[in-house]
Amino acid sequence: MAGKQRYYRQRIRSTQALKKIFRAMELMAASRIAKARASVEAAGPYSRAITRAVSAVAAHADVDHPLTRERPETNRTAVLLVTADRGMAGAYSASVIREGERLIRDLTEQGQEVKLYVTGRRAVSYYTFRRRELAGSWTGFSDAPTPEVAAEIASTLLDAFLTDPSEGGVGQLHVVYTHFVNMVTQTPRVIRMLPLEVVDAAPEEQTPEPVPLYEFEPSADVVLDALLPQYVRSRIHAFLLQAAASELAARQQAMHTATQNAEDLIRNFTRLANQARQSEITQEISEIVSGADALAS
Repeated sequence: MAGKQRYYRQRIRSTQALKKIFRAMELMAASRIAKARASVEAAGPYSRAITRAVSAVAAHADVDHPLTRERPETNRTAVLLVTADRGMAGAYSASVIREGERLIRDLTEQGQEVKLYVTGRRAVSYYTFRRRELAGSWTGFSDAPTPEVAAEIASTLLDAFLTDPSEGGVGQLHVVYTHFVNMVTQTPRVIRMLPLEVVDAAPEEQTPEPVPLYEFEPSADVVLDALLPQYVRSRIHAFLLQAAASELAARQQAMHTATQNAEDLIRNFTRLANQARQSEITQEISEIVSGADALAS
């Protein structure tokens, strides 16, 4: 009985230590989620503005740009997975990887050769363990992405798309990331980025103003050359910001659940330890009474 009591006390102490860690991580995620959500909202106006600008050029100019042109001469497709650098966020990274694997499987069945790009140590570890070749990887910023990182990723992916197919260029680019809906819901999404499909603003973002006529100088080609790379960079940055907010929300929720589970375990172990202590006391009393009876007889 004494051994059981020591065992339960040890489990209580270890669970209490874990509870402190879980609680600290929950508070850290909660303190950072507000900034992450603010970054998502702050990036919205620029993203909408550049989307309107690109839509205007595409609508008022008949231009055949490399970023909007289909490339049937190659069967190579680039896929970018956006995951977390750290764990303890529930199924956040696993959901993105699962969605990415489904996309890769579909593309492979269509005869496409997939070149995989990933962000976050979770995806790097997953594919390295399985000895899957990565065309590119970025780590160390998943919960606080910067415009510089987004520009580096966009530049790499644009180079892969604009490279001649005979030299290894890709014909499509897909991005798999987690869209932040609210603190409870984060949804994995698959977006085809290239060839470019300019998406108009959402209905609630549209204004009833009349559409003006545009004249592009020096030419629509030059305007598109300047706008489209900026558009791709802004969208990738928006995806990274959405993923960062989703990661922090998932971590806060997971750590809150882990803290509650630790409290339940502590209560259960405390009850078992008390039962073991009561059994030990009862046994000692029984032995004392039995010894006294033996001496009296």
